[in-house]
Parts: sequence; structure tokens; C-alpha cells
Amino acid sequence: MELYSYFRSSASFRVRIALALKSLSYDYKTVHLVRNEQTGPDYAAVSPQRLVPLLQDGDARLTQSMAIIEYLDEVYPEPPLMPADPLGRARVRSLSQDIACEIHPLDNLRVLRYLVKELGASEDAKNAWYRHWVEVGLEVVERQLCDHPATGAFCHGDTPTMADCVLVPQIFNAQRFDCRLDHVPTVMRVFETCMQLPAFQAAQPSACPDADA
Repeated sequence: MELYSYFRSSASFRVRIALALKSLSYDYKTVHLVRNEQTGPDYAAVSPQRLVPLLQDGDARLTQSMAIIEYLDEVYPEPPLMPADPLGRARVRSLSQDIACEIHPLDNLRVLRYLVKELGASEDAKNAWYRHWVEVGLEVVERQLCDHPATGAFCHGDTPTMADCVLVPQIFNAQRFDCRLDHVPTVMRVFETCMQLPAFQAAQPSACPDADA
């Protein structure tokens, strides 16, 4: 397998966690987003979306982090990252989408660049935008976790699921931008539990080959 990734890409981070939890080896292919390598002809030939992550598994090319994670869970089922029951799977998808669909699009690098370059937002205004949507979005996740009996050591039960793969990168980003996190104690408890596991540690940005690029 080959994973096209960028160390600070939270979507790529999600997939790296899933691969690490399943002990799947892969070749790391750097796509430097800040240098706009994703828009160049070499990567465009691989990915029409010009986004990361992209996973090459044999002849298959897969995009979109949660689709990749569910693919990995179906093809390499141990350990499972989705619950066995339909309601459990729906809840894990819901938690994952609360972050990947409600928070992440608003603090994506493309959006932040547009705010500055096209709309003339200052650096302070851009960071205020970022912090607002992350803090509000994580409060929704906090309520989801607190209001459901299936919340255990992790987002759903006592083993990591796709929801944890999605949550952890968002917290890394929140910490990087100095977001307020004291209002989401359950979220942070789950995050800290995840970060005790070697798979989460091995997938974090500082452990990536391009971390110093």
C-alpha cells in the first residue's frame, strides 16, 4: 500500500491512525500542501481531487478519509474500527461526521487561505474564525459523548473506532491554534486515552517522515 499524505493534514492523520491500529504497513508519499504540491501535474495525475489522503492498495485508489477507513475495516477486519451492531455503526458515523463534516471543512487550509487572500482577513481574524468553529463544534461532540451510554474509555465503548481516528487529529489542530478546550472534558478524556496507545503515537504529525520538511 501507498499513502499520499501530509503530516499536518488531519484527514491524512485519520487514515494513518487506522493503518497503525490495524498494523498495516505502507509506503509514505509526501504531498506538501503548503507548497501546493497537491495542485501540481504529478499529483493531479494520481488524484483528480488533488486532495490528501489518497490510499493506493494494489490497483485500487481510494480517497476521502472516512471512506478509506471503512474500506480498511472491511478488507482488513481486525481489529474492528466499526461496531458490530447497526445502531453502533450509525453512532460512530455520526460522531465522525460531527467532526469531519461540521468542523473540519470550516478550518481547512483552503478555507483559511481564502479568508486571507480573497477576503482580506487579518491573521488575527483568521485565527478567531478557526477557534470559534472548532470550539463550537467540539461542544457538540461533547454533548454527543455525555448523552449516550455507549461512551466508554473511547468515543464508543472501550476500544478505538473510526470516531476516535477522526477526533484525535481535530484536537491536535485545536491545540496548535490555542483553542479553548476546558469546556469539553469528556472529549479531552477520550483524547488522552487514545494518546496512550502506541498506534496513535506512531501516527501523530511529529512522527511523520515529512515533519521537518
